[in-house]
Amino acid sequence: MAQHAPSGSRGPGTLAAHTALRAAHAAYESKFGHVFVVCLDSVPHKEVLGHVLAAIRARLDNDAETEREVAAEELRRIARGRLAHLAATRPHGT
Repeated sequence: MAQHAPSGSRGPGTLAAHTALRAAHAAYESKFGHVFVVCLDSVPHKEVLGHVLAAIRARLDNDAETEREVAAEELRRIARGRLAHLAATRPHGT
């Protein structure tokens, strides 16, 4: 199945950025043995690709223990954001 870039991630350099991101993901998974996770709740849509690429490149320098801690914190941030969204959209009194 073909994958499409987010609508905010089109334009000059996008193909190169996606190629770099695929390579960075592969390097990350090879080094740490799991997928890369990052919370993007506060990142503007147009900046997502650049943010993810910068974050994965920076975190490739981490040792395994540090990266476990960082990944765990990112997962907590994702969970908190989802819970906050759920609480905000839940009808009152139910």
